[in-house]
Amino acid sequence: MAAMRKRFSSSSVEEDSASLHDSAPICASDLTSEEEHPYASLLCCHSVQDSLLSSNSSFTGYRGILNWIIILLVLTHAHLFLENFIQYGFLIDVQKVWGHLIEDNCNWSSVVLILAANMFALVALLLESSQEKAMLSATNTHRLHLTNLGLLVLFPAAVLMCEPTMSTGGAFLSLLFYTVLGMKLYSYQETNRWYRLAHLGKDQNGPEPQKDHNEHLTFRDLYYFLLAPTLCYQRGFPRTPKVRINKLLHRLLEMVVVVQIMVGIVQQWIEPMFRRSEISFSSMAITTRVEHLVGLVAPTHFLWLLFFFLSHSYLNFCAELLRFGDRHFYGDWWNARTLIAFWKNWNIPFQKWCHRHIYIWLVERNVSPSHAELLVFLMSAALCECMIALPLHSCRLWIFLLMVFELLVAVFLGDYFQGNYGNGLVWLLLLLGPPLAVTTYFHDHYIRLHLIHHHRPSPSPLTSDRRVH
Repeated sequence: MAAMRKRFSSSSVEEDSASLHDSAPICASDLTSEEEHPYASLLCCHSVQDSLLSSNSSFTGYRGILNWIIILLVLTHAHLFLENFIQYGFLIDVQKVWGHLIEDNCNWSSVVLILAANMFALVALLLESSQEKAMLSATNTHRLHLTNLGLLVLFPAAVLMCEPTMSTGGAFLSLLFYTVLGMKLYSYQETNRWYRLAHLGKDQNGPEPQKDHNEHLTFRDLYYFLLAPTLCYQRGFPRTPKVRINKLLHRLLEMVVVVQIMVGIVQQWIEPMFRRSEISFSSMAITTRVEHLVGLVAPTHFLWLLFFFLSHSYLNFCAELLRFGDRHFYGDWWNARTLIAFWKNWNIPFQKWCHRHIYIWLVERNVSPSHAELLVFLMSAALCECMIALPLHSCRLWIFLLMVFELLVAVFLGDYFQGNYGNGLVWLLLLLGPPLAVTTYFHDHYIRLHLIHHHRPSPSPLTSDRRVH
């Protein structure tokens, strides 16, 4: 007992200065150092610790809760599938998907448009090779690069507007391909310019002989970059040792399954909701519009999450096939507590490209960092609007305005919603944000095609008789 009193008195000062979570429980096993008590392990059964779901806890094993939420969401929305199945029957038809991808009379104008993009890539390689061989000055090469990129932007837009036989799916794929190609080629010429400036500085500061850099300006290097899942060019990408066939097949299976689920959601859930409305979204009354949007929130959000997972599988499939090492395609955006954190983690390749080639360029020209971030965001919002509006031949600015509205919410309400409340606000705006606006675009496009189909004049009996004969 005297030893116990002495130990308590010597540690009283430390216990007073320590916090509750830093102090350790005093057990009988700690007090009996000379002899071991037979029930020492049973005398102390409590310690200072937080509940698992409290904010102070470092517990992160929420996988079971996530599975429970997924199953609950599927079961709570299964009745909508049953209602559509009872009313309309089984609507899932893969041939409809091919009908949106294949042009009339097998014209394949979208395929020709994509193949024609090789011309712009070869021009960029030719310009870089000419400058390396001192056949063109740096100023003229830069001007020709900008001209090539300008034509690359205008060419698909002109084809989409002037080619009526191009399917909706083909138009989307073509525009997406050209957008990615334009960003890649801009990074290609800009990064090569930085390499030349860096080696020029080395030659002026030291006696090192200049290496031959033409070895990087090859078809293989360029097309590896064009196929790689990145938007930023560099000479010598990190590579993995080998291609893992099991991972490759796993990603391929994921893409097939996710695409099938997405087709099922669109045809069995969203399309029947479009059928119930015979007017465009902009012509609806306010109450009808709100009711229609509320009904579209769940399937649109599921479709958006599946699209993210499809992107994850596709990018990792390409990276595994090409042995591309940098696979940081996204951050933990689902834990974002602000919209700004979500935008920075949602699409890492696009965010990296914007920071590398736009943000830094603006800051170097004495634009304040806050204004530079604003300009980058407005550019990305306008790009999202064009990616949807141009193939559908309908520009309502709904996506752009919703993204600007989200920016205003992030600026004015960010200080009031922090921590878990901030994460809840992010999820709420994701539910009611741009994905829902994209669905309204497709709703009006579906209504327009439906009206054109019903108002199409039917063949006369005389024409039918001639066809029979």
